[in-house]
Amino acid sequence: MLLNILLMAPQGGEGGSSIMGFLPFILIIVIMYFLMIRPQMRKQKERQKMVDALQKGDKIITTGGMHGKITGFTEDGKTVIVQIDDKVKVNIERSAVNVVKGK
Repeated sequence: MLLNILLMAPQGGEGGSSIMGFLPFILIIVIMYFLMIRPQMRKQKERQKMVDALQKGDKIITTGGMHGKITGFTEDGKTVIVQIDDKVKVNIERSAVNVVKGK
């Protein structure tokens, strides 16, 4: 209803404000921010917290679909050492961890 009122307002010309012409575009941008951009930023922060909280012994699933258990970290802290079978260990980037299933 508010959008209809704004669209019916005089645009430009005599007596009309030029801001009223841009008001629908501004409104669309604000709505897009609250419905699309803000939730995505929140998801990204939650994912970063999850990646930063990785600990030895956590069971994980990578973005490639590999299941394994974290057995350690490299010195630089950017990669994790994941055991995927009895005698098989691989180095995986922290950012490749998709899900933490727990201990």
